[in-house]
Amino acid sequence: MEGLITKSCKLVGLAGAVLALSLMAGCSSNEPTPEQRAVNAANRADQAASRAQAASQTAQQAAASSQAAASRVQQAASDAKAAADRAEAIAARTMASSPRPHSYRRHHKPAAEAAPAPSDSGAAAPPAATP
Repeated sequence: MEGLITKSCKLVGLAGAVLALSLMAGCSSNEPTPEQRAVNAANRADQAASRAQAASQTAQQAAASSQAAASRVQQAASDAKAAADRAEAIAARTMASSPRPHSYRRHHKPAAEAAPAPSDSGAAAPPAATP
């Protein structure tokens, strides 16, 4: 924006210089009078200043638009990071609470119970263990 203001000031200065030269050089009867040339130069300078001001406003609007877009991108990135963090936390909880495989143990009977029952052959049964 400062560049546009500087250009506008230069244009106004240039118009003033043209006016001064036209007044100093004088004019013939075919050419416009110095007053007319001054008015024309002032009009051109005014038009240039208007165009510079419009360009400045357009640049300001573009800058505000790009700043808003950058803000939206930053917010989207922040939201994506938060979602990733939540997903990671859920995954960690899921992995921690998942059922573990059951280890099946086979229970063995004590040796006294594992002995065969006495048969009818008349042999004496071994004595039972007392606690």
